[in-house]
Amino acid sequence: MNASSETILTPAKQGFFFPPEWHPHVATWLSWPHTEASWTRERQELMFPAYIDFIKAIAQSEQVCINAHNETVMQAARLRLMQADADMSRITLLPHPTNDSWCRDHGPAFLINPEKKERMIVNWGYNAWGNKYPPFNHDDLIPIQIANYRKLDYVTPNIIMEGGSVEFNGAGTVLTSRACLLNQNRNSHLTQADIERYLCDYYGVKQVLWVEEGIVGDDTDGHIDDTVRFVNEDTVLAAYEANPNDANYPFLQEIHHELRTMRLLNGKQLTVVELPMPDPVTSDGLRLPASYANFLITNGAVIVPTFRCDKDQPALDIIGQCFPNRKIIGIDSTDIVWGLGSFHCLSQQEPSI
Repeated sequence: MNASSETILTPAKQGFFFPPEWHPHVATWLSWPHTEASWTRERQELMFPAYIDFIKAIAQSEQVCINAHNETVMQAARLRLMQADADMSRITLLPHPTNDSWCRDHGPAFLINPEKKERMIVNWGYNAWGNKYPPFNHDDLIPIQIANYRKLDYVTPNIIMEGGSVEFNGAGTVLTSRACLLNQNRNSHLTQADIERYLCDYYGVKQVLWVEEGIVGDDTDGHIDDTVRFVNEDTVLAAYEANPNDANYPFLQEIHHELRTMRLLNGKQLTVVELPMPDPVTSDGLRLPASYANFLITNGAVIVPTFRCDKDQPALDIIGQCFPNRKIIGIDSTDIVWGLGSFHCLSQQEPSI
């Protein structure tokens, strides 16, 4: 069922909301890489071992549902997974055409209503980060494909919104960045107040907190999942750069200042835990958006990108202190981040009720 915001009660008014990532999952959704949109063929071969390790790590504690562009892609994916001894009983491949692999942004936003024991999907519009990488016609339809597969109602707000641009604490607050959501290449007809209203109406939040910028090399114009992540209702892990000569230093200093001035709905100040940035990762002179903050929380683990540097272990230790009841799994993301994203960007969780 599809409807516009003019003809239905908003999800928030119906009691639906987007839960935090640590809420129990039914599954995690991915979109299998199959084109040269993000990685050349040679680069794909280099990134696939880490990508498959990522899938296997998710499958340790939950189902993995994978959008596969067509039957040929599905068979190739199944072969790679079987050769890697993946637990195929935990993996479902589905014939959902895609243009690219960044399921965080083109995948569905699952909402829950615990009182009614119901779920629904928000079918946000998707334009490949401001029309940077056409075509994106298949990716834009993925939320509807998955709604049909799960037999869930969906609502279409008719604005552009990406999953990597928003971070939730599960207690009525969402964090985002002005650099992304107020960028003229997304919803140029909307003001900040308009965007906040959409976030509250369709994600079921009551408070929108804004930081200004993202990190260097991030072609999404500043997604929050590379800089600030909630680990509980009032604590965030925030990317931190100690080297004042690094290009990210002023941006991350400003974010830390902004975070310390914020107050939650209950008036409480955020607890900010510093998460070091890795050493710069570059390719052909291009700074890549490498960040330990781009981790994925699963039912049993936190899967963290690592980058072959001496900051890896301290970052894993800090994240581990924030998630004492989950296994911390570091996976080398150096070849994955060449595509300008990492594990959080590649995935979208499906919450249970």
